[in-house]
Amino acid sequence: MPDAPDDAVLEPLPRTLPADAFTPRLLALVSNALVYRESTLLKAEFGLGTNDWRVLASLAVRPGMTGAELSDFLGTAEALVSRSNRVLTERGLITSSGGPGRSRHHYLTAEGARLHDLMLPVSAAGQDVVLEGLSPAEVEHLNTVLRGMLARLRTAGPHPHSP
Repeated sequence: MPDAPDDAVLEPLPRTLPADAFTPRLLALVSNALVYRESTLLKAEFGLGTNDWRVLASLAVRPGMTGAELSDFLGTAEALVSRSNRVLTERGLITSSGGPGRSRHHYLTAEGARLHDLMLPVSAAGQDVVLEGLSPAEVEHLNTVLRGMLARLRTAGPHPHSP
C-alpha cells in the first residue's frame, strides 16, 4: 500500500453498504454504463450527447413542452435542458415559440425529426443489450417494478434519515 497520510483510515469501515447487493448502486451502474455507451456513439456519429438526444426524443413524444416540462419529464436539472435546447436550436433541430411569461414551447424541426429517426436505433440498441435474455413477461415485470420504484421515490422526496 502506498504511503498514506497520517490521518487516513486504512481499513474498511465495519458498517458499509454491500457493493454487489445495494440496489441503488446497481441501478446507477447500469444507467451509467448505458449513458456512457450511448453518449460515445451519439457523439461520434452525430456530434450530440445523451442529454441532447433525450430532449429530441422527448419532443418527439410530447411536442411543445417548455423547458420546465422537459426537465420534469426527463427527471433532470433545468440547466441541462437549457443547454441542450441552446445546442439543438443552434443546429436547427428544434424551434421555439413564446408562451406566458418567459416560458417557451419547444418543437422538433423537420431536420430534428429526421435526426431523431437516425439516432433512435442507437438508444434502442442499448435497451436490447440490457434486456437480452429476458422474456417479454420479464421485461414487463421489470418495467413495472422500475415504475413503482420511481413513483415511491417521487412520493418520498428528500427526507432526512437517522443514522
